[in-house]
Amino acid sequence: MTLHDHRQAITVPPSSGPEHRGRIIVGSVVAGVLLAILWSFEFVDHVIGDNVANTLLGHDAKATAIGGTVAGLAFAFVSGLAGTFTACNIAMAASIGPMSQASADSPTRSGLRSMLKPVGWLTLGMVTVSGVYGFVGVLIGDRLPQLSTDTAGGIPVRLWQSMVVFGLVGLAFVYLGLAALGILPDPFARRPVARVVTLGALVGAFLIGRPYPLFNKLFHWAVDSGNPLYGAGAFILQSLGNIVIVAALFSLIVLLSRGRAIVWLSSDPARTVAVTGALLIALGIFTFVYWDVRLPAMFGHGWFPTMPYNN
Repeated sequence: MTLHDHRQAITVPPSSGPEHRGRIIVGSVVAGVLLAILWSFEFVDHVIGDNVANTLLGHDAKATAIGGTVAGLAFAFVSGLAGTFTACNIAMAASIGPMSQASADSPTRSGLRSMLKPVGWLTLGMVTVSGVYGFVGVLIGDRLPQLSTDTAGGIPVRLWQSMVVFGLVGLAFVYLGLAALGILPDPFARRPVARVVTLGALVGAFLIGRPYPLFNKLFHWAVDSGNPLYGAGAFILQSLGNIVIVAALFSLIVLLSRGRAIVWLSSDPARTVAVTGALLIALGIFTFVYWDVRLPAMFGHGWFPTMPYNN
C-alpha cells in the first residue's frame, strides 16, 4: 500500500462505515455495562493503586505528609501512575484506536515517529486541560466541590462533581464513537489528529472529577501552597503519570509488530472505524453508567447490580 493509498484509507467519508454497525453498537453498550457491573474499585484503588504508590514512594502514600515542592511533584507523578487503572481513568484506553489512526496518517511510517506522534498529540490535549485546571483550582481553593467534606442528598459533594464531570465525559465518548461509525455527524472524519487531541483533552478533564484519595491529597497540598503554578505543574505531572502505561502499551504494540499492527488496522477503513467506534462507545458507556447509575445506587439512589466482592 502506498502512502497516498494509506491516507485515502483514513479519510474516507463516514457513510462508508463498517457493516453491521448495529451489532457493533449493541455489543459495545453491553460490554460497557458489564464492565461497570464487574468493576471492583476496592481492588484497583487500594490493592493496585495504593500498593504501587507505596512501593514507588517508599512509604505510606496516604499517611505520610507531602514535604516540600520536590516531594509534591514526585507524589503527583507517582499517584498518577498508581491511579492509571482506577474507574476515573480507565476510559483513556479508548484512545488506542484513534492513536493508531493518527499514527497511520503520519507523513512517515518510521517506527519511532509513528509511535511518538500520536502519543504527543494525546499528551498535548491532556496537559493543556489538566494544567489550566490545576492553576485555576489553586485560585479557587476550598470553594471547589471537589475539595468539600460536606454531603448533599446523602452523597458527598465531591462525588456530585464526579458524577457531573464523568457523566459528560462518558457521553462525549459515546458521541465520538457513534460519530466514528457514521451514525452521527463526525467533526473529525478527515482530522484524525484533532480527534486524538480532543480525546487527550477529555482525559485531562478526568482530573476535574477525580475523587481518588491520593489525588485529593495532592489537590489539598497544591491549594495549601497558595501557588497556582505548583497546581498547574502538579496536575500536569499527575496526568503524565496517568498516561505512561497507555503510552507504553501503544508503543509496545508498534515496536513488537514493527509497525505492522498500525498498517493492518488502518489499511481497511471499515476496520479502523469499527475498532475506534467500539472502544469509544464501550468505555463511554462504562464511564457514564459507573458514575451516574452505579455510584448513586451505592448511596440509596436507584438500584444497580452488585457483585459479591463489592459488598
